[in-house]
Amino acid sequence: VQLQAFGGGSVQAGGSLRLSCVPSGNTLSIKSMGWYRQASGSQRELVAGINKSTTRLAKSVVGRFTISRDDAESPVYLQMNSLKPEDTGVYYCAANPSVRLDPTAYWGHGTLVTVSS
Repeated sequence: VQLQAFGGGSVQAGGSLRLSCVPSGNTLSIKSMGWYRQASGSQRELVAGINKSTTRLAKSVVGRFTISRDDAESPVYLQMNSLKPEDTGVYYCAANPSVRLDPTAYWGHGTLVTVSS
């Protein structure tokens, strides 16, 4: 499985961005996908995860971010609204062959999100 992420960029606080992650290869093996982020000097943290039946969001993004995916072969999206400077970081897409909502088996390259105040 290969994952390719798109959509990072620079935005002012309060703005929006939409990240996309396109899977390829053995996509039917993917049971969950998610997004992590890593701020400079910090550990990578889970932002959002999704499987066939449910989603999971970090407390810091509830009400602002939405994760979605149409079906087993579709990209996963992260809609980010009301962005804050603390959302700045490199965002990584991940996927798993199990339904766990913190996928770690496959990783894409990161995409940088910069939110200015």
